[in-house]
Amino acid sequence: MTDVKKYITGLIKNSLPEIDSEISFDIPKEINHGDLTSNIALVFSKKAGKKPRDFATEIINTINFDKNIISKVEIAGPGFINFFIAEDFYRNILNEILNNKSEFGKSDLNKDKTANLEWVSANPTKPLHAGHGRQICLGKAIANLLEWTGYKVTREYYYNDAGNQMNKLAESVYARYMQIIYPEFPFPDEGYHGEYIKNIASLIYEMRKDSLKDKFDDEETKEFFKTAGENYNFKIIRNTLNKLGIHHDIFFNESDLYNNGEIKNLIEEFKNRKIAYEKEGALWLRMEESEGFDKDKVIVKSSGEPTYRLPDMAYHIDKIKRGYDLILDIFGSDHGDTYKEVLYGVKKAGYDISNIKVIIHQMVTFKMGNESVKMSGRSDTSYYLDELIDDIGADATQFFFVMRGANTHLDFDIKLAKEQSDKNPVYYLQYAYARICGIFRNAENEFKELISDEFNPSILTDENEINLLKTLSRFPDEVEDSARTFEPHKIITYLNKVASDFHTFYHNNRVLDAEQPEQSKARLKLADATRIVLKNGFGIIGITAPERM
Repeated sequence: MTDVKKYITGLIKNSLPEIDSEISFDIPKEINHGDLTSNIALVFSKKAGKKPRDFATEIINTINFDKNIISKVEIAGPGFINFFIAEDFYRNILNEILNNKSEFGKSDLNKDKTANLEWVSANPTKPLHAGHGRQICLGKAIANLLEWTGYKVTREYYYNDAGNQMNKLAESVYARYMQIIYPEFPFPDEGYHGEYIKNIASLIYEMRKDSLKDKFDDEETKEFFKTAGENYNFKIIRNTLNKLGIHHDIFFNESDLYNNGEIKNLIEEFKNRKIAYEKEGALWLRMEESEGFDKDKVIVKSSGEPTYRLPDMAYHIDKIKRGYDLILDIFGSDHGDTYKEVLYGVKKAGYDISNIKVIIHQMVTFKMGNESVKMSGRSDTSYYLDELIDDIGADATQFFFVMRGANTHLDFDIKLAKEQSDKNPVYYLQYAYARICGIFRNAENEFKELISDEFNPSILTDENEINLLKTLSRFPDEVEDSARTFEPHKIITYLNKVASDFHTFYHNNRVLDAEQPEQSKARLKLADATRIVLKNGFGIIGITAPERM
């Protein structure tokens, strides 16, 4: 479809010089309005000094379209131009899909460009909560999308191994360790209550017995408990990510920003630019009203500890210095305002932030049918992502977290995700793929004579066949559009259309028919092309393509 758009655009621009900018196309909602529609006449009629319908007529009369590509052009409404693409064009797409196989849908849109995607980046203070899943699964799919349009993607995890949360982790583990020895030992009010803290303490006790009791004031002992907790938790986090098939290329330690002097250098830069000042023992950053801020922000507390803003600013500066064409962050809605403060600081330090894009996803409500599933924060009754994956499987987890736009609230129905029926959206799509695989197993067993590399696509004339071909041809456009807006749920919407069109085609047309061998060969190829597109789409959103269900 992209090639057709380029073809139409080239002809129009070469013939009508007054059209000197991009021409937009949409897919009509009504099939009798053609395959593509454009508002070009409405947009440029004023510049041409003509009424929109008159200008649309001029466009149509001026250009001779190749009938093998554009079979018909019509004017609709106030001046929309509807283009009907020739059926032979769609039939030729079939060979393109079959020849390119797993490469069909990939593009060079962002060839030779680099992208850095930073996501997950959960503190190593506890296992991943089920609510983390939305960001995690979104990132996996978006990284795939970027690669499908040519980006070389670096997947990065910002490892928060500094700050007060790590001290709380050490205190929590130490308290549970001491409770093994002295059951009445007090637990810190702000400590982490999860069962995993007890597991860490038990492992330490097995290894060191009571040799560390009453020694928490010693810095070496405190560091030992912190490191033990950090390593245990991060191993669990890595294992959870592995279950979802997620692997990061870089784990960037927050502590490196301190050890390398980048935090200190950034403070000096702010001071030199006269945008940082001291008040009440703390260091403040001037926030301009013209940039949408109503008050200045503390970047170093009176205790000397930086707030989260400062290392996050230094971290983004580090990424900018690495020279990526695109820097992409994924955050939850609780970061909706804070990331703006971080980017403001980066900009005021003298860096270009135009290639930094931030995706904010809304929260998730977990349900069992109509009943909400209660979640808790630091209590030991949290529902962890590991448990969700074990309950419903990695594919359902990935799919359900990605199937809605990031900027909308997500109701995650665990009961539905377990269901083995068409009501379950991931089951519906995977079943379509498995059904096609079943057709080919049947052909191998009962109709071997119909399996051939030679076929005649012109035999495909049925309305259901053409509609399916039209939908399959849109896959490269859908990939580019989804990647451009970082919205993998659009791929799911498209794949539902593919599955629906295939089921309609299969219900109304006999695929394997020994009495119609040439027709069966062509329909088998159409089924194979559908299987290829489904599998490629599954790969982008991050689920498997089961051959049996």
